[in-house]
Order: sequence, then structure tokens, then C-alpha cells
Amino acid sequence: MTLLATPAVGLYTCPREVPSVPAWLPEVVILARRFTQHGLLDALSTQVHVARGRAGLYEVIDFVAVLLGYAASGEATLEAFFDRLTPCAHPFMALFGRARLPHRAPLSRFLADVDAAGLAALRRLFHADLAQHGFAGPQMGGFLDQQGHRLVVFDVDGARQAARQRALATTGDLPAPRRRLAAVRAPGYIGRERGDVVRTRTTILRAHTQEWLGPFSSAGNGDYAGELEAACQAIAAYLAARGLGPSQALVRRDGLYGTTAVLARMQPYQRGFLLRGRDYHLPDHPSVQARLQHPCDLDVAHPETRVRREILDVGFLADWLDERPDQVLSYRVILTRRRAPEDRAPISVGQRRGASVYELFLTSQPATALPAATILDLPQQRGAFEQVLSDEDHEQDPDRWCSRTPLGQEFWPIVSQWAWNIRLELGSVALAPAPRWTTWEPAPAQTPRAAAPPPQAALAAQAPGVGELGATYGPLELAHPRAKARRRFSAQGFALRADDTLTCPAGRVLRPRERRKLDTGGPRVLYAAQAHDCRVCPLAARCLGRGAWGMQPRRVSGVRRLVGWQNPPAPVGDPAPRQARVEDSREGWGTRALQWCAVGGRRLRRELVALLRRQRVTITQPIAGPPRPPYAEEARRWARAERAHRRLSWASRLARNAQVADAPRYAAIVWGIVPSLAAYLSLPSTPAP
Repeated sequence: MTLLATPAVGLYTCPREVPSVPAWLPEVVILARRFTQHGLLDALSTQVHVARGRAGLYEVIDFVAVLLGYAASGEATLEAFFDRLTPCAHPFMALFGRARLPHRAPLSRFLADVDAAGLAALRRLFHADLAQHGFAGPQMGGFLDQQGHRLVVFDVDGARQAARQRALATTGDLPAPRRRLAAVRAPGYIGRERGDVVRTRTTILRAHTQEWLGPFSSAGNGDYAGELEAACQAIAAYLAARGLGPSQALVRRDGLYGTTAVLARMQPYQRGFLLRGRDYHLPDHPSVQARLQHPCDLDVAHPETRVRREILDVGFLADWLDERPDQVLSYRVILTRRRAPEDRAPISVGQRRGASVYELFLTSQPATALPAATILDLPQQRGAFEQVLSDEDHEQDPDRWCSRTPLGQEFWPIVSQWAWNIRLELGSVALAPAPRWTTWEPAPAQTPRAAAPPPQAALAAQAPGVGELGATYGPLELAHPRAKARRRFSAQGFALRADDTLTCPAGRVLRPRERRKLDTGGPRVLYAAQAHDCRVCPLAARCLGRGAWGMQPRRVSGVRRLVGWQNPPAPVGDPAPRQARVEDSREGWGTRALQWCAVGGRRLRRELVALLRRQRVTITQPIAGPPRPPYAEEARRWARAERAHRRLSWASRLARNAQVADAPRYAAIVWGIVPSLAAYLSLPSTPAP
């Protein structure tokens, strides 16, 4: 065996350091160009302001540039990101029109100083950019029901950020422990994550395009009801920008929002909803109990576990709104029933009742548009929310801890989701995907027949406790006097007026203040007078009773009893007006196939990232010599009063780290960019001389 005298590869070394360009730098170049082209850099510089105590060298645009690069890089930590970015820090900041790269310490102090006004301005720019440059036209996708109506599906759900806390000694000779994340986290539901405290991030996702509409976060389990209202407002702004009506939205939610109280807060926005309910007192409703006595509508088996479930479509129920007594909240109830395990194991989903396990689903869509089986499949099939959350954690991980203040911790996920949406936008331009149509369920062969409703007489005898649409109630029956209250005016001494108010013996007016649901059928109405009327009333001693004069106004209750039923009106939140029905649905039932239209969001993002990271980026500096200082007055020593925030305007602060006109200009060449993407960004296909 002989060795080659001349090896095929000659190996040489050099002591001079030549750092490599990060693989994610081409994507940052494209992101910076996109922000510059649409005027977002100028908008960030002039509209998003964060007032800090000292006039530092860096402004909001500097830190947004760092966070954008951090989101695109996919690095595990900020420390690893800065280590890779340091060799090309000057050209990186020059892409955004800035001179110097801020360090991690100024970034941490900036996030700690973020206020509510600055965060709201950033959120407005994020929503405005999505409304103007997001998916539009056929690429928006949608879900066509059996009547041919187009629904746009949105997912509102929360993600947990878990944090582990070290065990600290709490003896008397040691100071009290101080947690750095005390303001941003709180005890809450951990789930499968390892941690001691959590922070909840509520996100809004368009299921057809996988576009984020923004996050809302708070400590612990979060204010899910208030964040749901903020999500409804974001969805309303998005639909208005796309020229869609509010009834075309279908919001999917999990069991966290599955109560009628949460639905009542969503009622003013008139959004369609689909959720897993957790108000398991509804199966005790007489209408539901009567429906359970009839055969099920459908018997299906899970494709993997083969567990069989019976589906029972109860229909629409109605609920009085305590905040607005003149309005009624309607929702369609769907129950599933399966055999309970024999080993008495705990049930994670649903409620065990005897030998069966029941699951509850609530929706605003009528059975003429979406069958009950489709309602059960929608949260788990096309566009499932959990898979997109998993992809987000794998690609960008927006739940990482970046700040010790609540607003600073919320600043980073907005920038991260902004980069996510731009990846989708640029991926659609580079790959030009066609919308994918999937037949969810074929058109019914014959007009389906509604489930047999319970007899009207039986319903009237059982007196439902929630009250259905179409129920009629008798006159108001005021409470009868009690034996201990005969010394004061009873409720029978108050007269009912035509405007549903009461008149007391002194002539004062009592108005309805609250409605409560009763187990016997109709609602109980509570009337109350004004406190001032009772304080100055000469009959207050005989009306309020001993010891209560001047403390609380007089209250009177009455009951309206169920007397009959009528045909129920159209449910609230019907996805389309009656005149928009198709011609072939004469009896109200749709005869079209259920179809789902979407674009492959994961394919768009990952193929774009793979394409850019395979390419080479060349950065050259035509002008030789070291770069000049970016700010002329940087060399002189500043006085303390000059460095104070009140002494510098926003324009002066922005100019401190701005790229000067005579600074060295870099030339960056990104190879392998498809012509369609280069034309969309108005980039020349050959480098400028």
C-alpha cells in the first residue's frame, strides 16, 4: 500500500481572524428591505416613542431592528445571537439606517421602560401592516358551509410561558428574597410544562393563512375574558380592512372560554363562535333532558381509538343577559355521549354521568349550515391551532423570557409575530402558491331531516330553567308579604306601569336592575329605587323597615312564569342574511358540499427560510478606511442637564445613532433570489456599481 505523494487537497492556516457571515443574515437583509420599502422604518421612528429617564444613544428603531434579527435568526438566547452578530454589526445596523449596534444591557433597560402608549403604537403599526399587505383575494381562503356561505375561521387561544424558581432560604437572619420576574408571572395552570409560575399569552390566528393578528398577555392564567374582547376588536378591524362583514367570522375557542358568561361579553361584536363548553349544568336543562330521551342524530367512531360516540343536536337555547336585560343570547347546544370507562379512571375531558361520559359543544351556526358532525371536527381537523403553536415554538419561540416588566415582555412577541407574517408574505411572493381546496364533506344526497324535537306540552310542563327562543311568559307576579315583614309596605303595594317599571306608595319609580334565571321557568326581575329618593321619602320608615333607613334603596322582586311556546326566531349570529340563501335550499337546509380553502403556511415559511439560508451573502465596503463617527458631537463631553430626557426632543434623540450622509456605504449581494421576490422588493438583479 502506497500513499499519495501529493494530496488532493492542500491545507493551509492563517493566524488572522476572518469571521463567517451568519446563515440567517440573507433573511435579515430581505426583512430590512421590506420594512424600508413600505415605510415602516420611518413609521417606527416617528410614531413609536418610549420615554426613558436618560437620553441614551439608541432609540426604538435600534431595538426593533435587534429584535427582528433575533426573531429571524432562531438563536436560542440573546447572548448567542449577539455573538454571531458582532462580526457584521455595522452592516447589520446600516440595513436599518442606523450606525451602531446596541448591547444586551441597553436592550434590557429599554424593554423595562416600555410604557402602554409605546406598546399600543407598536400594535397599531402591526395591525395596519397586516391589513394593508397581508393575504388578500383568493389567497385569503375560507370555509364554505352547506348553503354556500363563506366563513373566515379565527382561533383565539392561550399559550403558557413557564418559569422555574430556585428555592431560597427564608430564615430570619437573611433578607427577604426578590424575584426578578415578580411583575410578569404569577401562579397558574402549568399543564405539561415544567415550572413554578407562568404567564399566559393569548393569540389570534387566521386558520386559513396562519397569520397572527397579535398577542395579548398577562401574568398567571391571564384575564381571558378581557383579552377575548381585545381579540374581537382586532378581528373586527381585520374584517373591515378586507371588506368582510362581522357575521362571516367564526371564532374557534377551547374550553377555557366555554361558559355563557364569556359568550355574553362577546355578544356585542356579533361574531360567530364555536367552542367546547364547560357549563355542565346545561344537560340538566329540561329541553336537553327531553332530547336525551330520543335516538341520537349520529353514531360515529374515532378513526384512531375506535371509541364510539353518540351525537345529539339539541338545538338553540337562549339566555338572558344580566348586563342588558333587553337582549337574549342564543347558542346551539350539541352533546356527545360515550360509554364511561369501567375502571372509574378520572375523565380529563367531559363529565361522567352514570355509565356515560358527556361532552358539550356550543356554537352560533345553525344546523342548516353546519351539521353536528362538522362542529365536532372543526377544532381538530384542518387548520388546527395546536400545530401552528408548535411550529411557532420551533421556528421562533416567542414565549422566551426577555424582560422583567409586563409591557416589555409583551413588546417582544409582537415583533416576533410581525416577522412571522412577513415570512408568509414573502414566501407567497417567491413560491406563488395556488389556494388549496379540500372537500370537508360531500354534498348530502337528500335533504336531511332535523332531529325530532321534544313535545311542546312536555316542555311546557317541565318549565325550562334557561328559557328557549320563542318562549312566552305570563304577567309579572310580585312577591307576597312575609309574616316578619307585615309592618312595612309589601310588594303588592307597588303598581306595575306600562314601561316595565314600578311605582311605590310614595309615587317614586323603581326600575329593573337585574334578571335571574329560576329553575321553575321564567326569569325573576329585581326592581330597585334610587337611593336619593328613599333618603328624602317621608314614608321611608314604613317602607324600608327598622334599621335600614337611608342605607339601601327599596328593592322589589317579581316572577314571570312560562305559559307557552312559539316558533323560535333566527338565532343571533347567523352567518348570512336570509336573502343571501342559495336557490336550492327551499326548506332551509343547504345542499352544497363543505369545502375548506387555505394556503400552506408552513410550506411558505420553511421553504423561504431554507432557500435564503442556502444562499451566500457578500458584503463589501467600497470606501476604504475606518468609518467615521456617526454623530458629530459624540466626541465632546455632555453635561448632566444635556443628557436628561427633558432636554432632548424626539428628533434629536433619533439623530444620535442615525447613519450620516458621508458614512461608508456597504454593498450587499444576496444570491439565489427569485426574480418575482426581487421585483416585489424593487431590488436590482445585479449589484449597483
